[in-house]
Amino acid sequence: MMDTRFESIDRCTSFKELLHDLELLLKEEQLFYGHGTENPKDESMAIIMHLSKSNDVLNKAELKNALDDQIREKVKEVLYQRIIESKPLPYITNEAYFCGKQFYVDERVLIPRSPIAELINNHFEPWVKSTSLNRVLEIGTGSGCIALSIAEAFPDVEVVATDISTDAIDVALRNAKAHGLENRVEIIESDLFENVSGVFDLIITNPPYVPDKIMLDLPKEYLHEPHMALAAGAKGLDFISRILHDAPPFLSHNGIVIIEAGVASGNMEQRFDMPFIWIDFEIGGEGVAMIEASNLRIE
Repeated sequence: MMDTRFESIDRCTSFKELLHDLELLLKEEQLFYGHGTENPKDESMAIIMHLSKSNDVLNKAELKNALDDQIREKVKEVLYQRIIESKPLPYITNEAYFCGKQFYVDERVLIPRSPIAELINNHFEPWVKSTSLNRVLEIGTGSGCIALSIAEAFPDVEVVATDISTDAIDVALRNAKAHGLENRVEIIESDLFENVSGVFDLIITNPPYVPDKIMLDLPKEYLHEPHMALAAGAKGLDFISRILHDAPPFLSHNGIVIIEAGVASGNMEQRFDMPFIWIDFEIGGEGVAMIEASNLRIE
């Protein structure tokens, strides 16, 4: 039975009225944002964009368009999942955006939200000379959004992406096909570097990094995401440690590692006596470090 809180939707006659009511409904709930939208207003527009099959924010003329009963029922279904089940919107719509492109997502993979998108959009400048990139490896590709975005940004670069999860591999392959990149990005099942060969000019990764204590206090929305893609032991370093230790043989002489450590950034700096360069982002985000191959090698 549909929740009575959503009855106001039945009285909406246009997308403009629907946008207003959606925002009011979402504001009344204790929801967590951060899986693609940051507030009830943006999330309301994202719902309308999905239902109207639009890739852009609706303009004034489009907002005047009339609603039908089918749209109203779909809205209530979305609200039920978002409010009652605390499901993040991208899992409801199966749509997430990264580097300005749409990717398919479901509960087998994390929802794309990494600040690494800004680095890709900037062609990794000033950290990397784009002409020096020949091979790139992404560890833990999930939906494939990072590897596929790199392949689109660097048409002449060979890109390899790995994930230990066969479910994630399925999603990444689906996205590769949708973007016409199935022949450009090699997506392989691998426990970190296990099935990887050759050397790379850039190794990039957004591994699990959430410490056990923080895992216990995450908002309900995170419970829909794969536990194995978030949890990383007592200090959040279980996977980061392995990546930093195992990366050197896979790096070219002037290669670099870019690693997102998120809430484990402080622990990473304390644990490893390495000259990490922490990257500042113009459009938000933190916890991403760069380190050169020469500083990873153990003499």
